[in-house]
Amino acid sequence: MEQRVGRLLQIGVLLSAGVVVVGGAALLLQYGGQPADFRVFRGELDALTTLRGIAHGVRALDSRAIVQLGLVLLIATPVARVALTLVSFFAQRDRTYMALTSVVLGLLLFGLLWGRG
Repeated sequence: MEQRVGRLLQIGVLLSAGVVVVGGAALLLQYGGQPADFRVFRGELDALTTLRGIAHGVRALDSRAIVQLGLVLLIATPVARVALTLVSFFAQRDRTYMALTSVVLGLLLFGLLWGRG
């Protein structure tokens, strides 16, 4: 099981990095020639702050959305690790660790889906 968890983390990070590199290259091709103005802070577009908005942007081949998708994949990797660990404890019928891992997974998902700020 430890090898599966390790492989999951490796694949998640590599996939995330690949998506960010592709999106970053597209971002440079699309916006690289524009001058940078660091006097004014411009946050992310509202469309790129939700999973639905990111998915819509990726379907439209928006380079900024592709980079955001890579970051979401990076965040999702440790969450997937906790979920895989929960499945492992379920298979082993280890109720104590199932309960603890369920609480951790629940808190992670709550924070990701409903947390603000």
